[in-house]
Amino acid sequence: MNPLVQELRLNSESSQPDDLQAFPAAMLAPTKTVLLTPDLFAPDSVAAKRQEIRDYFQQTSALYERLFELIKDDASFYDRHEPLRHPLIFYYAHPAVFFINKLIAGKYISGRIDAHLEAIMAVGVDEMSWDDLNTEHYDWPAVKTVRNYRLAMQARVDAFIQSMPLELPIRQDSPAWIILMGIEHERIHLETSSVIMRQMPLNELRHGDGLTADEQQLWRSCPHVGPAPANAWVEIPAQTVRLGKPAEDATFGWDNEYGSEEVHVSSFSAQERLVSNGDFLKFVEAGGYQNESLWTEEGRGWLHYTRAQRPPFWSVQNGTLQQRNLLEQVPLPLNWPVEVNCLEAQAFCAWQRTNTGQNVQLPTEAHWQALRETLPTDQPTWSKAPGNINLEYYASSCPVDLFSQADFCDIIGNVWQWTRTPIGPLKGFEVHPLYDDFSVPTFDGRHNLMKGGSWISTGNESLKSARYAFRRHFFQHAGFRTIIDAPGHDCVTEGSKLYETDQLVAQYLEFHYGPEALGVQNFPQACSEASVAHAEPAMRHRCLDIGCSVGRSAFELARYFEHVDAIDFSARFIQSGVRLQQGVDVLYEIPTEGELTVARSISLDSLGLADCGGRVHFTQGDACNLKPIFTDYDLVFAGNLIDRLYDPRLFLEGITARVLPGGLLVMTSPFTWLEEYTPRAKWLGGRREHGEPLTTFDGLARELDPHFTLVHRQDVPFVIRETARKHQHTLADMTVWRKNGP
Repeated sequence: MNPLVQELRLNSESSQPDDLQAFPAAMLAPTKTVLLTPDLFAPDSVAAKRQEIRDYFQQTSALYERLFELIKDDASFYDRHEPLRHPLIFYYAHPAVFFINKLIAGKYISGRIDAHLEAIMAVGVDEMSWDDLNTEHYDWPAVKTVRNYRLAMQARVDAFIQSMPLELPIRQDSPAWIILMGIEHERIHLETSSVIMRQMPLNELRHGDGLTADEQQLWRSCPHVGPAPANAWVEIPAQTVRLGKPAEDATFGWDNEYGSEEVHVSSFSAQERLVSNGDFLKFVEAGGYQNESLWTEEGRGWLHYTRAQRPPFWSVQNGTLQQRNLLEQVPLPLNWPVEVNCLEAQAFCAWQRTNTGQNVQLPTEAHWQALRETLPTDQPTWSKAPGNINLEYYASSCPVDLFSQADFCDIIGNVWQWTRTPIGPLKGFEVHPLYDDFSVPTFDGRHNLMKGGSWISTGNESLKSARYAFRRHFFQHAGFRTIIDAPGHDCVTEGSKLYETDQLVAQYLEFHYGPEALGVQNFPQACSEASVAHAEPAMRHRCLDIGCSVGRSAFELARYFEHVDAIDFSARFIQSGVRLQQGVDVLYEIPTEGELTVARSISLDSLGLADCGGRVHFTQGDACNLKPIFTDYDLVFAGNLIDRLYDPRLFLEGITARVLPGGLLVMTSPFTWLEEYTPRAKWLGGRREHGEPLTTFDGLARELDPHFTLVHRQDVPFVIRETARKHQHTLADMTVWRKNGP
């Protein structure tokens, strides 16, 4: 045994816990999520519910501020403490702009607080891999600017809560649902930000004597340390479990939580406790990080890139193993749960399989659900949390044997528990139209579910129905429990081909990538060829495909341009392009007649576009409020976009400055203006003005003069397939405009 480890174990004396007491309500931490149903015993249940939502919003904002008040100096907001995530200035602003962006998207409010901030801080949290975060082009705002924005947002949202229409129960189309969405979103980032802070130098945070008395209480760590306890196996009988949150559930839920699936779980054995630091230390001492045979292919890639030797929150200080908590560095508490990413947890299971000859692995979502059924309480109904969760006890992990729950410890709480299940939609899944990029981008086989919540999981995160997932190399306050499953069951998680189940996305995939219909050339391909015919060879560097949908036009333009930015408002659409870019075959079904369908399988390789994929960068964005980094383009292509924007004139005003002199703006549209998308007063044409007809072409020409000159105009036909025998044949007007010189 390593003598340093032996000394640590001998000096880690167990201390018996005092009676566990939850924080008083005034301490900001424990808060019950708002129920959607009426308060049956309130004299005026609507007024009482409105005040409850208001209190929940204010308490969430205050708690978030309290976390960021731990940062000593503004300069620390801009350091990259976690290489795979943005600096903390992003996380300070992002939840605030979320409220305004979603309320505007839902047409509940009009007018922005700060359009620039609401663009640059809108998205950009979950990066694609461990080595691809773009560190360039970020013009971060001052901390004071963000702080003032947060105050303005809080005042505006608070006023909205007091005046919004409110009917009970609260449903997904209610303005109150959007407020709850914003609140729960901020609570997610309370946890995300605390993970990043654990990677900051301790001297950049206020801690110890630098905290006020109530801050010391709010952010106190668990004092109980000791040797790692034994971890017995408990047999669980075969059973059928039900996954999914019922539609009639009385708490807010994210879209991926709804739906229903019944899964038969064969009998298995689960460890009584989470894997402790002491348990994992044996894996480290046995050379687990050096034995690549224990790691998946993905895990080996991560090892080679990071050169990791131990879990992320461990370090060696003065010859002693230490663990970094939120506001302190302590000798490694062997009886606390280890915190690792999913790849490390998988390797530990492989090591256990080698040592024991048994099928030791991570549980599936269904296995965890079987354990969860043994714990009858849930966050809205408990009087005091049954585990280290909801910030009711500690601002750190605690011993893995401190909280008994039925036959186990920490079924919920302490740290999140990795599963081997990649997150996917449950049967009956429907995207929430105002947040379509919450779940869909994670349905790629690369994001594994975590269950159970951590010490700082509050609100929706602490509910039984919560379904959160991260890429397998990401770190959270997450550990794991092992099970022994039936022989032959899958031991590792690999990416897989996924069926596209969204009918609208499937229709667009067919439009972009399906075979030609009625003798009409593929529309994105035809538009690309017609556009490039007018592009000077010396001006084929940067291209923007705005309103790119599922991506075919971006890939076609990448045949000719060195770099193509592909932007669409819908993450549901661009996710298909991303999966194709990653070399995944995208599978979908389209109707033929009645209930009959035909399956399609598409890939960039089969279309001769494989070499173009690497030159395309997909991003979700609002065409009328793009980030400043999207500029200096030789060609901008807006395919069938202009008559689907909420403010076409604002788009044209903004896009003009993003095209280089001599560059091209290419637009196509069938000019089918609908008030469903664009208020009539904002139509560029297709209406009468001063009693005279105004065509869209004339409206476009008026808006683009004097910055552009028309160089080409033509009709481009396209066909949208509905069934095998029913197609829509349409003509789009294509106009090519060249930007005038300076």
